[in-house]
Amino acid sequence: MDSTRFLKRLNIHAIINSGGIPLKIKDISVILALDLGTTGNRAIVFDASWNVVASAYREFEQLFPQPGWVEHRPADILSALRRVIDQVLHQVDGRKISAVGVTNQRETVVLWDAQTGEPVYNAIVWQCRRTAERCRALAEHAPMIKAKTGLPLDPYFSATKMAWILEHVPAAKRLAKLGRLRCGTIDAWVIWELTAGASFVTDPSNVSRTMLYDLSTGAYDPELLNLFGIPPASLPGVLPSDGAFGRVDPKWGFSAPICAVMGDQQSALFAQCGESEGVVKNTYGTGLFVVTPTARPVWADHLVTTVAWERAGTRWYALEGSIFVGGSLIQWLRDQCRWVASAEDSEALAQSVPDSGGVMVVPAFVGLGAPYWCSEARGAIFGLTRGTSPAHIVRASLEALAYQSADVIDVMAQALGVDRFSALRVDGGASHNAFLMQIQADLIGSVVEQPKFLESTALGVAGMAAMTTGVCTDAAFRMSNPVQRSFSPRPLSGDLSLARWRRAVRQVVELAHDNR
Repeated sequence: MDSTRFLKRLNIHAIINSGGIPLKIKDISVILALDLGTTGNRAIVFDASWNVVASAYREFEQLFPQPGWVEHRPADILSALRRVIDQVLHQVDGRKISAVGVTNQRETVVLWDAQTGEPVYNAIVWQCRRTAERCRALAEHAPMIKAKTGLPLDPYFSATKMAWILEHVPAAKRLAKLGRLRCGTIDAWVIWELTAGASFVTDPSNVSRTMLYDLSTGAYDPELLNLFGIPPASLPGVLPSDGAFGRVDPKWGFSAPICAVMGDQQSALFAQCGESEGVVKNTYGTGLFVVTPTARPVWADHLVTTVAWERAGTRWYALEGSIFVGGSLIQWLRDQCRWVASAEDSEALAQSVPDSGGVMVVPAFVGLGAPYWCSEARGAIFGLTRGTSPAHIVRASLEALAYQSADVIDVMAQALGVDRFSALRVDGGASHNAFLMQIQADLIGSVVEQPKFLESTALGVAGMAAMTTGVCTDAAFRMSNPVQRSFSPRPLSGDLSLARWRRAVRQVVELAHDNR
């Protein structure tokens, strides 16, 4: 169905005042955003005035079969997705869902049988470092890979994950020979499932994270496919981010067209910054993702050049610093250390001590991403004494999130030739932490802006779906989520020190090199 037709029936003047209570919507149409995250899936339903009229979230298990390895069961991802869809359908009449937007964790891969739909192996998650040795063996090709894809040669990206499954899972090899193998990032696999196998597609923001896609040609690169041993026929087609991705099969409890797809950080960037250069956003999610939009590709040695999105026939790019451990550090404090009962408790515990007592946490649980790119690095805690308490380590952990982000923002500003960005716009779970946000402003010397609605990944793809279908204009969407709170930078106080942080990181990197 033509994307300009299927939402003309939307009543864009209707406004819901739910008073915080989800409503059963009968007289208007709505947009469903599916946010397929690293630790769980979220479904959010927006009305045309950008009220959230239904929302659901479901975590799924994280698997760590070996040190540095991270996996998800594909069935768990689907189960969580079905649960959140079912939950919002109890709040919203499924017949009123007129469009679906999909945003997803990037780089994570699933390989499956096109005939049965059965995955051949667990999803290998973007955080997984199992292919570090393979990347070292391919080091001579790193300049070529960077020149074509904008990406450093690193286990973070999808290509070596796909190659590992093809090398280690006999079923994958067999299916590839039969032409039945499908290799996709989470968006491609979930769209396949949502459309009952009718659509095998992705978008430029996701495919540009595979290390198989040439930014200059806008296509899969034959040399890279051959280098990593990926069968071209196993890969999804690439549509614009505002393309027609197929229709949700009624077995999911409703049927609507999927008309916007973006990787999660590009979606958050679209919500926070749009196509405005000179501003930067940071998503404090499982990892930390500092991204700024650019009208043309910008290459930088220690950062990622990527496609932001393609819509209305125009492609935008982004410069990105991907930090592997962010909110997952707080989860570690909660689940492994049991020093906090919830992520929210970390703020109060951190403020129960005047400073970190000289403790410095380098959370390289799965290596270091931007701007260091050291796959072998492992986490470390410096400065422990007999007087160190959990409160000191929790405070140092929050400071580590701000330090890591400040490093990337500094390198990004240098690459773009600016002293500093006019503002850092923030979203994600940890951006609720006012203590962390103030430290972040202090370290970067720029104002930190927190919007009213912090689930920017869902909001961005919903906004693109709305614009694609003519429900709202870009200007109207930009007005839908104003800044609710800002944090102005203060002089550094206490034991905050970027210089000491960077010395600690250098020690971690040197130790990793010694252990090779």
